[in-house]
Amino acid sequence: MRRLTVTFLGTNGWYDTATGNTICILIDAGAFYILLDAGNGIHKFNTYARAPKPVFLFLSHFHLDHIEGLHTLAKQRFTKGLTVISRKGARDILGRILIDPFTLALSDLPYSAEILETEEGPIDCPFPVETRFLRHSTPTLGFRFALAGKTIAYCPDTGTCENALKLAERADLLIAECAYRSGEELPEWPHLNPESAARLARDARAGQLALVHFDADRYRSFSDRNRARAAARKIFPRVIAARDGLVLKL
Repeated sequence: MRRLTVTFLGTNGWYDTATGNTICILIDAGAFYILLDAGNGIHKFNTYARAPKPVFLFLSHFHLDHIEGLHTLAKQRFTKGLTVISRKGARDILGRILIDPFTLALSDLPYSAEILETEEGPIDCPFPVETRFLRHSTPTLGFRFALAGKTIAYCPDTGTCENALKLAERADLLIAECAYRSGEELPEWPHLNPESAARLARDARAGQLALVHFDADRYRSFSDRNRARAAARKIFPRVIAARDGLVLKL
């Protein structure tokens, strides 16, 4: 059975620093490329993905650190087409951003591109995908993919919630945000910290946890990320602190 490749193109939250670009993750699923969010890390897509395949871009929500890389779509050559998937209202929201004078509209890109709006539940894709709304300051979707006999769950900006647990249940790989430092919580601005991300992985009985979306102001060095990993491993041992350029084989 073909192995999946997961490449972390951007692992920061909020803004770019020397530790990385804002959030974007590439999954090579054989017949398709899957992109998770479109922070500035998305500009590296063509460095890691050279074969022409259909591209599916899943946008969790519209905070700028998750969509600011969309203005670099013009440098890509998605010759098999691009499908952007997000919640209801995505077409209107993106239509106000992807337009002159800010950048090119999707219709002006040198390849076919379309937007698919979705609600909670399964998505009409060539591969199984489940979506659920997470607990954040704005409507935010998490995703669960079944690919090549493996399950990958993506829980971006969120506080602890039942839907995150459902998405992560027995996932081979849980990709979860870690915006806050160890022990930090702000109920009015829900995010995970190392311990709450680890408890999510433990309670969901996930196979492996990859921490991403490190708040750029709180995690200013890789040493900060390593401390987050160490704190998480006290609760759930199979944890990595992702960095830009990290490649996982599943």
